[in-house]
Amino acid sequence: MNDKLYYVYLLRSIKFPDQKYVGFSEDVNTRFKDHNNGKSIHTAKYRPWKLVTYHAFADKKQAKEFEQYLKSGSGRAFAAKRLW
Repeated sequence: MNDKLYYVYLLRSIKFPDQKYVGFSEDVNTRFKDHNNGKSIHTAKYRPWKLVTYHAFADKKQAKEFEQYLKSGSGRAFAAKRLW
């Protein structure tokens, strides 16, 4: 049995609240620290970030599909209404 979990997480910039980010990681705590330490070129200029929510999946494919959905038009609308 595989006990590994895969995470889809949502961040919001503290200084620029309109800036949001959806990501995927196998270690959400380390990845969150990386974002706040400027280790991602996509999020460095909007630091600091707060972790809004994360969702754990036992299946990597499902996690990646959920991440891609949240980055789509209908997924952004869903996230705006239900997750942010």
